[in-house]
Amino acid sequence: MVKKSEKILNKVKYIIGLDDYEEDIEEYEDEEIKHGISKSNKILNIHTNSNMKLIIHQPNKYEDAPKIVEDLKSRKTIVMNLDKIESDLKRQVFDFLNGAVYALEGNIQKVAKDIFIIAPNNVEINGKIKEELKNRGIFPWKK
Repeated sequence: MVKKSEKILNKVKYIIGLDDYEEDIEEYEDEEIKHGISKSNKILNIHTNSNMKLIIHQPNKYEDAPKIVEDLKSRKTIVMNLDKIESDLKRQVFDFLNGAVYALEGNIQKVAKDIFIIAPNNVEINGKIKEELKNRGIFPWKK
């Protein structure tokens, strides 16, 4: 095996034309290429949909927020109602959950005042839910 300093010296000799340069050829084993499923793949097997759960949370204090995040980490879709807590606490809970949604690559969408749907990254929220609910007459006072 040729030392690193000798390799450099041989390269210099070759450049100025004093020597024929032969670089040591190192043999590498071909590594097996593993193809995995992308984490952002949102296509679900039809049989996994039966395990999906919708959880309704109405937090009363800041300490309830980590419980909601645990459900999100367990890939459960959440409807969160923040209308019963004061505005400062509401902002803190929302900011905490919004950070968790971002970190877990989930989705959050406002349905109505202080009501949100939070979905894990394997569930896609399509369209404007609020508009669909208005059109169906669920919120008739909002027309």
